[in-house]
Amino acid sequence: MPHDDNGDTKDGGSEATGHHRVFSLIGHNSEISDEEHEAKFERWSKKRTFVRGLEGTYSHLVEELFTQPRVYSTSDLDWKGGPQVYGKKVINPQQTRVAQSIECHVDVYSPGGRSQKHGHMNSAVFYILKGKGFDIHDGKRYDWEAGDALIVENACVHEHCNTESDEEAVVLVFKAKPLFLFMHLLFQKMVKYPPKNAPEGHEDYAPPEGL
Repeated sequence: MPHDDNGDTKDGGSEATGHHRVFSLIGHNSEISDEEHEAKFERWSKKRTFVRGLEGTYSHLVEELFTQPRVYSTSDLDWKGGPQVYGKKVINPQQTRVAQSIECHVDVYSPGGRSQKHGHMNSAVFYILKGKGFDIHDGKRYDWEAGDALIVENACVHEHCNTESDEEAVVLVFKAKPLFLFMHLLFQKMVKYPPKNAPEGHEDYAPPEGL
């Protein structure tokens, strides 16, 4: 798989951006220190159900599917993470039985906030509900604002950044990650965890309560 190896660092990435194809890193099986595992996002540290087993008769499975809710309120969920990026997992195989091949979650970036830098094999679509910012995909910048749809391509190392100094950015994310994992396309890599400190001047920021 191609990557932007320019020789700037010992592992082939750019010193300026730190971005390179996920498989050009030191290895997806490499050890991560306990200190790095202090990230607050539970989906990075707790056991998860990526794809559910389908057991029983066909008629039972169909009947169960038809009884599932079709509307899910994000206001019923708690924000996870912080202090610069927060998320709510809305639809996924672990907590909703209506879907098996798709995930949907809402993310909020604090004013001046930025996300983790990572890569994974599945693509993802981000619809920008509020705010203005940019992404870095394999070292290339892509600007976005409310009303835009942004796609993160397969195996691209990426990072999301909010350029507004006094407003949060809110994005709705859709991805077929469970389907990719079911096909054993498992490889992903965290290049850099999200910042542990809030942006200067926004130490008391909290994500919106009504979302």
